[in-house]
Amino acid sequence: MDSKEPAKGGKGDLTQNKALSVELKPKDAVRRILEAAGAEVSDKEAFWLGHHMERFVNHTRKHGELLEFPVAVEAYLTFFMQSTPADWQVDQLKQALVLFGRGTERWRWVRPDAGDPASEYGGQKSSPMAGAQGYVLRYRVKASGGKGVLVSAQGEVSPKGPPVELDAWIEGLRRAIRVSHYSIRTEQTYVEHLRRFLLYTGPVPAEELGEKQVQRYLEYLALTRRVAASSQNQAFSALLFFFKRVLVKPLGDMAETARARRGKKLPEVLGKEEVRRFLALTEGTGGLMLRLLYGAGLRLQECINLRVKEVDFERRIIMVRDGKGGKDRTVMMPESARAALVQHFERLRLLWEQDRAAEVDGVWLPDALDRKYPNAGKEWGWQWVFPAKGISVDPRSGRVRRHHVSDNTLHRMVKLAAQRAGIAKPVSAHTLRHSFATHLLENGVDIRTVQDLMGHSSVETTQVYTHVMAKPGLGVRSPLDS
Repeated sequence: MDSKEPAKGGKGDLTQNKALSVELKPKDAVRRILEAAGAEVSDKEAFWLGHHMERFVNHTRKHGELLEFPVAVEAYLTFFMQSTPADWQVDQLKQALVLFGRGTERWRWVRPDAGDPASEYGGQKSSPMAGAQGYVLRYRVKASGGKGVLVSAQGEVSPKGPPVELDAWIEGLRRAIRVSHYSIRTEQTYVEHLRRFLLYTGPVPAEELGEKQVQRYLEYLALTRRVAASSQNQAFSALLFFFKRVLVKPLGDMAETARARRGKKLPEVLGKEEVRRFLALTEGTGGLMLRLLYGAGLRLQECINLRVKEVDFERRIIMVRDGKGGKDRTVMMPESARAALVQHFERLRLLWEQDRAAEVDGVWLPDALDRKYPNAGKEWGWQWVFPAKGISVDPRSGRVRRHHVSDNTLHRMVKLAAQRAGIAKPVSAHTLRHSFATHLLENGVDIRTVQDLMGHSSVETTQVYTHVMAKPGLGVRSPLDS
Protein backbone atom coordinates (compact mmCIF):
# COMPACT_ATOMS: atom_id res chain seq x y z
CA MET A 1 0.00 0.00 0.00
CA ASP A 2 1.13 3.54 -0.65
CA SER A 3 2.33 5.09 2.59
CA LYS A 4 2.60 8.65 1.24
CA GLU A 5 0.44 11.20 2.98
CA PRO A 6 -2.23 12.94 0.93
CA ALA A 7 -1.98 16.59 0.13
CA LYS A 8 -3.03 19.00 2.84
CA GLY A 9 -6.15 21.03 2.59
CA GLY A 10 -9.34 21.76 4.45
CA LYS A 11 -10.91 20.17 7.48
CA GLY A 12 -10.52 16.76 5.94
CA ASP A 13 -6.72 16.95 5.92
CA LEU A 14 -5.47 13.68 7.36
CA THR A 15 -2.04 15.09 8.13
CA GLN A 16 -3.63 17.67 10.40
CA ASN A 17 -5.68 14.95 12.08
CA LYS A 18 -2.57 12.76 12.42
CA ALA A 19 -4.71 9.89 11.21
CA LEU A 20 -3.28 6.61 9.97
CA SER A 21 -4.43 3.98 7.51
CA VAL A 22 -4.09 0.58 9.16
CA GLU A 23 -3.22 -0.82 5.73
CA LEU A 24 0.27 0.32 6.79
CA LYS A 25 2.23 -1.90 9.15
CA PRO A 26 2.06 -0.63 12.75
CA LYS A 27 5.84 -1.07 13.02
CA ASP A 28 6.15 1.79 10.48
CA ALA A 29 3.36 3.98 11.78
CA VAL A 30 2.62 3.21 15.43
CA ARG A 31 4.12 6.55 16.43
CA ARG A 32 1.47 8.39 14.44
CA ILE A 33 -1.26 6.41 16.19
CA LEU A 34 0.25 7.28 19.55
CA GLU A 35 0.56 10.93 18.59
CA ALA A 36 -3.05 11.02 17.42
CA ALA A 37 -4.05 9.52 20.76
CA GLY A 38 -1.92 12.01 22.66
CA ALA A 39 0.16 9.27 24.28
CA GLU A 40 3.86 9.42 25.15
CA VAL A 41 5.59 6.06 25.55
CA SER A 42 9.08 4.64 25.16
CA ASP A 43 10.32 2.99 21.98
CA LYS A 44 10.03 -0.45 23.57
CA GLU A 45 6.45 0.20 24.68
CA ALA A 46 5.61 1.56 21.23
CA PHE A 47 6.92 -1.62 19.62
CA TRP A 48 4.73 -3.92 21.73
CA LEU A 49 1.67 -1.71 21.49
CA GLY A 50 2.07 -1.76 17.70
CA HIS A 51 2.44 -5.53 17.84
CA HIS A 52 -0.89 -5.86 19.66
CA MET A 53 -2.60 -3.41 17.30
CA GLU A 54 -1.46 -5.32 14.23
CA ARG A 55 -2.61 -8.68 15.60
CA PHE A 56 -6.01 -7.26 16.56
CA VAL A 57 -6.49 -5.73 13.10
CA ASN A 58 -5.49 -8.94 11.29
CA HIS A 59 -7.77 -11.03 13.51
CA THR A 60 -10.76 -8.72 13.04
CA ARG A 61 -10.29 -8.42 9.27
CA LYS A 62 -11.07 -12.11 8.93
CA HIS A 63 -14.55 -11.64 10.36
CA GLY A 64 -15.96 -8.87 8.17
CA GLU A 65 -15.96 -5.08 8.53
CA LEU A 66 -19.32 -4.58 10.27
CA LEU A 67 -18.93 -6.06 13.73
CA GLU A 68 -20.01 -4.41 16.94
CA PHE A 69 -16.89 -3.20 18.69
CA PRO A 70 -17.49 -5.12 21.94
CA VAL A 71 -17.94 -8.31 19.91
CA ALA A 72 -14.69 -7.72 18.02
CA VAL A 73 -12.80 -7.07 21.24
CA GLU A 74 -14.38 -10.03 23.02
CA ALA A 75 -13.56 -12.36 20.13
CA TYR A 76 -9.94 -11.24 20.04
CA LEU A 77 -9.56 -11.46 23.82
CA THR A 78 -10.91 -15.02 23.69
CA PHE A 79 -8.34 -15.84 21.05
CA PHE A 80 -5.58 -14.05 22.96
CA MET A 81 -6.34 -15.76 26.27
CA GLN A 82 -5.85 -19.21 24.74
CA SER A 83 -2.09 -18.62 24.99
CA THR A 84 -2.48 -18.09 28.80
CA PRO A 85 -0.80 -14.66 28.88
CA ALA A 86 0.35 -12.93 32.05
CA ASP A 87 -1.81 -10.24 33.62
CA TRP A 88 0.57 -7.50 32.47
CA GLN A 89 0.26 -8.75 28.88
CA VAL A 90 -3.53 -8.54 29.07
CA ASP A 91 -3.27 -4.99 30.44
CA GLN A 92 -0.87 -4.09 27.65
CA LEU A 93 -3.32 -5.43 25.06
CA LYS A 94 -6.19 -3.39 26.51
CA GLN A 95 -4.03 -0.26 26.44
CA ALA A 96 -3.19 -0.95 22.77
CA LEU A 97 -6.88 -1.32 21.87
CA VAL A 98 -7.75 1.95 23.56
CA LEU A 99 -4.97 3.81 21.75
CA PHE A 100 -5.85 2.12 18.48
CA GLY A 101 -9.44 3.33 18.75
CA ARG A 102 -8.32 6.89 19.30
CA GLY A 103 -5.77 7.09 16.49
CA THR A 104 -7.04 5.02 13.58
CA GLU A 105 -9.07 6.15 10.60
CA ARG A 106 -10.11 2.73 9.31
CA TRP A 107 -13.11 2.44 11.61
CA ARG A 108 -15.53 4.73 13.32
CA TRP A 109 -17.96 3.71 16.01
CA VAL A 110 -21.54 4.80 15.42
CA ARG A 111 -24.53 4.21 17.64
CA PRO A 112 -27.22 2.44 15.58
CA ASP A 113 -29.90 4.69 17.09
CA ALA A 114 -27.98 7.96 16.59
CA GLY A 115 -28.61 9.89 13.43
CA ASP A 116 -26.32 12.90 13.79
CA PRO A 117 -22.60 12.93 12.90
CA ALA A 118 -21.74 14.22 16.37
CA SER A 119 -22.33 10.74 17.76
CA GLU A 120 -19.41 9.33 15.75
CA TYR A 121 -16.52 8.19 17.87
CA GLY A 122 -13.72 9.40 15.63
CA GLY A 123 -13.25 12.80 17.26
CA GLN A 124 -13.97 11.82 20.87
CA LYS A 125 -11.27 11.62 23.50
CA SER A 126 -12.88 8.92 25.64
CA SER A 127 -11.95 5.26 25.24
CA PRO A 128 -14.07 3.18 22.86
CA MET A 129 -13.92 0.40 25.41
CA ALA A 130 -15.78 2.52 27.93
CA GLY A 131 -19.48 2.92 27.23
CA ALA A 132 -19.21 1.53 23.70
CA GLN A 133 -22.19 -0.78 24.01
CA GLY A 134 -23.98 -1.02 20.67
CA TYR A 135 -21.32 0.82 18.68
CA VAL A 136 -20.79 -0.49 15.16
CA LEU A 137 -17.49 -0.59 13.28
CA ARG A 138 -17.57 1.34 10.02
CA TYR A 139 -14.96 1.29 7.29
CA ARG A 140 -12.18 3.81 6.69
CA VAL A 141 -13.97 6.91 7.95
CA LYS A 142 -12.23 9.44 10.17
CA ALA A 143 -14.42 12.07 11.79
CA SER A 144 -12.94 15.56 11.72
CA GLY A 145 -15.13 17.65 13.92
CA GLY A 146 -18.57 16.74 12.64
CA LYS A 147 -17.55 15.92 9.08
CA GLY A 148 -16.41 12.56 7.72
CA VAL A 149 -13.72 11.95 5.13
CA LEU A 150 -13.66 8.76 3.05
CA VAL A 151 -10.15 7.35 2.75
CA SER A 152 -9.00 4.80 0.21
CA ALA A 153 -6.62 1.92 0.84
CA GLN A 154 -3.91 3.99 -0.84
CA GLY A 155 -4.42 6.96 1.47
CA GLU A 156 -6.21 9.08 -1.14
CA VAL A 157 -8.82 11.56 0.06
CA SER A 158 -12.02 12.53 -1.66
CA PRO A 159 -12.49 16.25 -0.90
CA LYS A 160 -16.19 15.88 -1.61
CA GLY A 161 -16.66 13.35 1.17
CA PRO A 162 -18.58 10.08 1.00
CA PRO A 163 -22.06 9.72 -0.46
CA VAL A 164 -24.78 10.07 2.14
CA GLU A 165 -26.17 6.66 1.11
CA LEU A 166 -22.81 4.88 1.53
CA ASP A 167 -23.77 2.53 4.36
CA ALA A 168 -27.24 1.86 2.97
CA TRP A 169 -25.82 0.95 -0.45
CA ILE A 170 -23.22 -1.37 1.04
CA GLU A 171 -25.82 -3.14 3.16
CA GLY A 172 -28.10 -3.40 0.13
CA LEU A 173 -25.26 -4.97 -1.86
CA ARG A 174 -24.60 -7.46 0.93
CA ARG A 175 -28.26 -8.49 1.05
CA ALA A 176 -28.47 -8.91 -2.72
CA ILE A 177 -25.32 -11.04 -2.77
CA ARG A 178 -26.59 -13.29 0.00
CA VAL A 179 -29.98 -13.67 -1.68
CA SER A 180 -28.09 -14.84 -4.78
CA HIS A 181 -26.12 -17.37 -2.66
CA TYR A 182 -22.75 -15.99 -3.70
CA SER A 183 -19.73 -16.97 -1.61
CA ILE A 184 -18.46 -14.78 1.20
CA ARG A 185 -15.28 -14.16 -0.81
CA THR A 186 -17.39 -12.72 -3.63
CA GLU A 187 -19.25 -10.59 -1.10
CA GLN A 188 -16.06 -9.17 0.35
CA THR A 189 -14.61 -8.49 -3.10
CA TYR A 190 -17.74 -6.79 -4.46
CA VAL A 191 -18.13 -4.63 -1.35
CA GLU A 192 -14.51 -3.49 -1.61
CA HIS A 193 -14.90 -2.58 -5.31
CA LEU A 194 -18.08 -0.62 -4.53
CA ARG A 195 -16.32 1.34 -1.79
CA ARG A 196 -13.49 2.28 -4.12
CA PHE A 197 -15.95 3.33 -6.83
CA LEU A 198 -17.88 5.54 -4.40
CA LEU A 199 -14.61 7.05 -3.20
CA TYR A 200 -13.78 7.95 -6.80
CA THR A 201 -17.18 9.47 -7.61
CA GLY A 202 -17.66 11.37 -4.35
CA PRO A 203 -21.12 12.27 -2.99
CA VAL A 204 -23.12 11.75 -6.17
CA PRO A 205 -26.88 11.17 -5.63
CA ALA A 206 -28.28 7.86 -6.79
CA GLU A 207 -30.21 9.44 -9.65
CA GLU A 208 -26.99 10.86 -11.10
CA LEU A 209 -24.96 7.65 -10.92
CA GLY A 210 -24.88 5.85 -14.24
CA GLU A 211 -22.85 4.74 -17.25
CA LYS A 212 -20.83 7.97 -17.38
CA GLN A 213 -19.37 7.51 -13.88
CA VAL A 214 -18.73 3.81 -14.42
CA GLN A 215 -16.93 4.44 -17.72
CA ARG A 216 -14.72 7.10 -16.16
CA TYR A 217 -13.91 4.84 -13.22
CA LEU A 218 -12.91 1.97 -15.52
CA GLU A 219 -10.68 4.35 -17.48
CA TYR A 220 -9.15 5.49 -14.17
CA LEU A 221 -8.40 1.88 -13.22
CA ALA A 222 -6.84 1.11 -16.59
CA LEU A 223 -4.90 4.34 -17.27
CA THR A 224 -4.06 5.74 -13.84
CA ARG A 225 -3.97 2.70 -11.60
CA ARG A 226 -2.87 0.39 -14.44
CA VAL A 227 -4.59 -2.62 -12.92
CA ALA A 228 -4.63 -5.98 -14.67
CA ALA A 229 -7.46 -6.78 -17.08
CA SER A 230 -8.83 -9.38 -14.67
CA SER A 231 -9.02 -6.81 -11.84
CA GLN A 232 -10.73 -4.31 -14.11
CA ASN A 233 -13.30 -6.87 -15.22
CA GLN A 234 -13.88 -7.94 -11.63
CA ALA A 235 -14.58 -4.33 -10.61
CA PHE A 236 -16.95 -3.96 -13.56
CA SER A 237 -18.82 -7.14 -12.59
CA ALA A 238 -19.27 -5.78 -9.06
CA LEU A 239 -20.65 -2.50 -10.39
CA LEU A 240 -22.96 -4.26 -12.84
CA PHE A 241 -24.39 -6.27 -9.97
CA PHE A 242 -24.72 -3.17 -7.78
CA PHE A 243 -26.53 -1.09 -10.40
CA LYS A 244 -28.85 -3.92 -11.40
CA ARG A 245 -29.74 -5.35 -8.01
CA VAL A 246 -29.38 -2.40 -5.60
CA LEU A 247 -30.05 0.78 -7.59
CA VAL A 248 -32.27 -1.08 -10.11
CA LYS A 249 -30.56 0.85 -12.92
CA PRO A 250 -29.06 -1.68 -15.38
CA LEU A 251 -26.10 -0.30 -17.31
CA GLY A 252 -27.48 -1.43 -20.64
CA ASP A 253 -25.04 -1.90 -23.51
CA MET A 254 -22.01 -1.28 -21.28
CA ALA A 255 -22.13 -4.89 -20.14
CA GLU A 256 -20.99 -5.95 -23.61
CA THR A 257 -18.58 -3.14 -24.48
CA ALA A 258 -16.64 -2.21 -21.34
CA ARG A 259 -14.87 -5.51 -20.68
CA ALA A 260 -11.09 -5.38 -20.76
CA ARG A 261 -9.46 -7.74 -23.20
CA ARG A 262 -7.53 -10.51 -21.49
CA GLY A 263 -4.60 -12.19 -23.12
CA LYS A 264 -4.18 -15.94 -23.11
CA LYS A 265 -1.77 -16.81 -20.32
CA LEU A 266 -0.16 -20.20 -19.79
CA PRO A 267 -0.21 -21.54 -16.23
CA GLU A 268 2.96 -21.76 -14.16
CA VAL A 269 3.90 -25.42 -13.68
CA LEU A 270 6.55 -27.12 -11.55
CA GLY A 271 8.58 -30.07 -12.80
CA LYS A 272 8.25 -33.39 -11.00
CA GLU A 273 11.64 -33.01 -9.35
CA GLU A 274 10.74 -29.48 -8.25
CA VAL A 275 7.52 -30.76 -6.68
CA ARG A 276 9.48 -33.46 -4.85
CA ARG A 277 11.96 -30.91 -3.44
CA PHE A 278 9.16 -28.52 -2.57
CA LEU A 279 6.99 -31.04 -0.67
CA ALA A 280 10.03 -32.47 1.13
CA LEU A 281 10.43 -29.09 2.85
CA THR A 282 6.86 -29.01 4.20
CA GLU A 283 5.50 -30.82 7.22
CA GLY A 284 2.61 -30.93 9.66
CA THR A 285 -0.96 -30.04 8.78
CA GLY A 286 0.15 -27.49 6.19
CA GLY A 287 2.32 -30.08 4.48
CA LEU A 288 -0.61 -32.50 4.39
CA MET A 289 -2.82 -29.85 2.78
CA LEU A 290 -0.19 -29.10 0.13
CA ARG A 291 0.07 -32.82 -0.66
CA LEU A 292 -3.68 -32.90 -1.23
CA LEU A 293 -3.52 -29.86 -3.48
CA TYR A 294 -0.97 -31.59 -5.68
CA GLY A 295 -2.07 -35.22 -5.20
CA ALA A 296 -5.79 -34.61 -5.82
CA GLY A 297 -5.79 -31.39 -7.85
CA LEU A 298 -7.79 -29.48 -5.25
CA ARG A 299 -8.22 -25.74 -5.25
CA LEU A 300 -7.10 -24.05 -2.04
CA GLN A 301 -10.64 -23.17 -0.94
CA GLU A 302 -11.84 -26.68 -1.76
CA CYS A 303 -9.15 -28.07 0.52
CA ILE A 304 -9.78 -25.82 3.52
CA ASN A 305 -13.56 -26.31 3.17
CA LEU A 306 -13.35 -30.12 3.33
CA ARG A 307 -15.55 -31.79 5.94
CA VAL A 308 -15.07 -35.14 7.65
CA LYS A 309 -17.98 -36.82 5.83
CA GLU A 310 -16.43 -36.00 2.45
CA VAL A 311 -13.28 -38.09 3.00
CA ASP A 312 -13.95 -41.78 2.26
CA PHE A 313 -11.05 -43.92 3.48
CA GLU A 314 -12.68 -47.20 2.44
CA ARG A 315 -13.23 -46.17 -1.18
CA ARG A 316 -10.10 -44.00 -1.19
CA ILE A 317 -11.84 -40.97 -2.66
CA ILE A 318 -12.50 -37.37 -1.67
CA MET A 319 -15.83 -35.77 -2.50
CA VAL A 320 -15.50 -32.08 -3.35
CA ARG A 321 -18.77 -30.36 -2.50
CA ASP A 322 -19.82 -26.96 -3.81
CA GLY A 323 -16.61 -26.31 -5.72
CA LYS A 324 -16.09 -23.48 -8.17
CA GLY A 325 -19.39 -22.72 -9.86
CA GLY A 326 -21.27 -24.69 -7.19
CA LYS A 327 -20.27 -28.01 -8.78
CA ASP A 328 -19.54 -31.30 -6.98
CA ARG A 329 -16.94 -33.81 -8.13
CA THR A 330 -14.97 -36.83 -6.94
CA VAL A 331 -11.17 -37.00 -6.83
CA MET A 332 -8.74 -39.71 -5.81
CA MET A 333 -7.20 -39.90 -2.36
CA PRO A 334 -3.40 -39.96 -2.77
CA GLU A 335 -2.25 -43.31 -1.45
CA SER A 336 0.99 -41.82 -0.12
CA ALA A 337 -0.99 -39.33 1.98
CA ARG A 338 -3.52 -41.84 3.35
CA ALA A 339 -1.55 -42.76 6.49
CA ALA A 340 -0.97 -39.10 7.35
CA LEU A 341 -4.68 -38.43 6.85
CA VAL A 342 -5.61 -41.25 9.24
CA GLN A 343 -3.33 -39.82 11.93
CA HIS A 344 -4.71 -36.35 11.29
CA PHE A 345 -8.27 -37.61 11.77
CA GLU A 346 -7.32 -39.16 15.12
CA ARG A 347 -6.09 -35.78 16.36
CA LEU A 348 -9.10 -34.08 14.81
CA ARG A 349 -11.51 -36.29 16.73
CA LEU A 350 -9.85 -35.39 20.03
CA LEU A 351 -10.28 -31.69 19.21
CA TRP A 352 -13.94 -32.29 18.33
CA GLU A 353 -14.53 -34.06 21.65
CA GLN A 354 -12.89 -31.16 23.50
CA ASP A 355 -15.19 -28.68 21.76
CA ARG A 356 -18.25 -30.72 22.67
CA ALA A 357 -17.12 -30.90 26.30
CA ALA A 358 -16.56 -27.12 26.30
CA GLU A 359 -20.00 -26.59 24.68
CA VAL A 360 -18.54 -24.66 21.76
CA ASP A 361 -21.14 -23.77 19.14
CA GLY A 362 -21.32 -26.06 16.10
CA VAL A 363 -19.52 -25.34 12.84
CA TRP A 364 -21.07 -23.25 10.11
CA LEU A 365 -23.58 -25.07 7.86
CA PRO A 366 -24.58 -24.01 4.34
CA ASP A 367 -27.98 -22.63 3.37
CA ALA A 368 -30.74 -23.30 5.91
CA LEU A 369 -29.31 -26.53 7.34
CA ASP A 370 -28.40 -24.79 10.57
CA ARG A 371 -32.06 -23.96 11.13
CA LYS A 372 -33.45 -27.23 9.79
CA TYR A 373 -31.01 -29.39 11.77
CA PRO A 374 -29.94 -27.25 14.78
CA ASN A 375 -27.50 -29.83 16.17
CA ALA A 376 -25.95 -30.95 12.87
CA GLY A 377 -23.07 -28.49 13.25
CA LYS A 378 -21.94 -30.37 16.36
CA GLU A 379 -21.94 -33.78 14.66
CA TRP A 380 -18.66 -35.47 13.73
CA GLY A 381 -19.40 -35.74 10.02
CA TRP A 382 -19.87 -32.00 9.55
CA GLN A 383 -16.60 -30.95 11.20
CA TRP A 384 -13.89 -29.25 9.20
CA VAL A 385 -11.03 -31.54 8.17
CA PHE A 386 -8.64 -28.62 8.69
CA PRO A 387 -10.03 -26.56 11.59
CA ALA A 388 -8.53 -23.40 13.02
CA LYS A 389 -6.59 -23.63 16.27
CA GLY A 390 -8.93 -21.22 18.05
CA ILE A 391 -12.56 -20.22 17.96
CA SER A 392 -13.61 -17.03 16.16
CA VAL A 393 -16.60 -14.91 15.24
CA ASP A 394 -18.69 -15.96 12.25
CA PRO A 395 -18.57 -12.93 9.88
CA ARG A 396 -22.25 -13.24 8.94
CA SER A 397 -24.08 -14.54 11.99
CA GLY A 398 -21.78 -13.13 14.68
CA ARG A 399 -21.76 -16.48 16.51
CA VAL A 400 -18.54 -17.62 18.17
CA ARG A 401 -17.53 -21.01 16.81
CA ARG A 402 -14.57 -22.94 15.36
CA HIS A 403 -14.01 -22.11 11.71
CA HIS A 404 -11.70 -23.78 9.21
CA VAL A 405 -8.05 -22.84 8.99
CA SER A 406 -7.13 -19.56 7.30
CA ASP A 407 -5.43 -19.70 3.94
CA ASN A 408 -2.85 -17.10 5.01
CA THR A 409 -0.80 -19.67 6.90
CA LEU A 410 -0.61 -21.90 3.84
CA HIS A 411 0.42 -19.01 1.59
CA ARG A 412 3.34 -18.25 3.88
CA MET A 413 4.38 -21.92 3.95
CA VAL A 414 4.30 -22.11 0.15
CA LYS A 415 6.47 -19.01 -0.22
CA LEU A 416 9.02 -20.19 2.32
CA ALA A 417 9.23 -23.75 0.93
CA ALA A 418 9.70 -22.46 -2.63
CA GLN A 419 12.55 -20.21 -1.51
CA ARG A 420 14.25 -22.99 0.44
CA ALA A 421 13.85 -25.38 -2.51
CA GLY A 422 15.61 -22.89 -4.78
CA ILE A 423 12.67 -22.61 -7.19
CA ALA A 424 12.95 -19.41 -9.22
CA LYS A 425 9.42 -19.66 -10.68
CA PRO A 426 6.55 -17.83 -8.98
CA VAL A 427 4.92 -20.53 -6.84
CA SER A 428 1.49 -20.37 -5.23
CA ALA A 429 -0.87 -22.95 -3.81
CA HIS A 430 -2.69 -23.00 -7.16
CA THR A 431 0.57 -23.86 -8.93
CA LEU A 432 0.30 -27.33 -7.39
CA ARG A 433 -3.11 -27.83 -9.02
CA HIS A 434 -1.68 -26.80 -12.40
CA SER A 435 1.19 -29.22 -11.86
CA PHE A 436 -1.26 -32.02 -11.00
CA ALA A 437 -3.07 -31.71 -14.34
CA THR A 438 0.12 -31.32 -16.36
CA HIS A 439 1.84 -34.32 -14.82
CA LEU A 440 -1.23 -36.51 -15.37
CA LEU A 441 -1.18 -35.64 -19.07
CA GLU A 442 2.54 -36.32 -19.22
CA ASN A 443 1.86 -39.74 -17.69
CA GLY A 444 -0.55 -40.55 -20.52
CA VAL A 445 -3.88 -40.01 -18.71
CA ASP A 446 -6.75 -39.24 -21.07
CA ILE A 447 -7.57 -35.53 -21.25
CA ARG A 448 -11.29 -36.12 -20.57
CA THR A 449 -10.37 -37.92 -17.35
CA VAL A 450 -8.19 -34.99 -16.35
CA GLN A 451 -11.08 -32.66 -17.18
CA ASP A 452 -13.37 -34.53 -14.78
CA LEU A 453 -10.76 -34.57 -12.01
CA MET A 454 -10.15 -30.84 -12.39
CA GLY A 455 -13.87 -30.01 -12.47
CA HIS A 456 -13.65 -28.10 -15.77
CA SER A 457 -16.90 -27.47 -17.65
CA SER A 458 -15.16 -27.61 -21.02
CA VAL A 459 -12.27 -29.70 -22.30
CA GLU A 460 -10.91 -26.50 -23.88
CA THR A 461 -10.04 -25.28 -20.41
CA THR A 462 -8.05 -28.46 -19.77
CA GLN A 463 -6.26 -28.24 -23.12
CA VAL A 464 -4.15 -25.32 -21.87
CA TYR A 465 -2.02 -27.84 -19.97
CA THR A 466 -1.02 -29.53 -23.21
CA HIS A 467 0.99 -26.38 -23.97
CA VAL A 468 3.12 -26.65 -20.83
CA MET A 469 3.78 -30.39 -20.90
CA ALA A 470 7.37 -31.60 -20.93
CA LYS A 471 6.77 -32.72 -24.54
CA PRO A 472 4.20 -30.33 -26.06
CA GLY A 473 1.72 -31.58 -28.61
CA LEU A 474 2.61 -35.06 -29.93
CA GLY A 475 6.19 -34.97 -28.78
CA VAL A 476 7.59 -33.32 -31.90
CA ARG A 477 11.38 -32.99 -31.79
CA SER A 478 13.21 -29.79 -32.67
CA PRO A 479 15.06 -29.97 -36.02
CA LEU A 480 18.16 -28.80 -34.13
CA ASP A 481 18.15 -32.14 -32.27
CA SER A 482 18.31 -34.02 -35.58
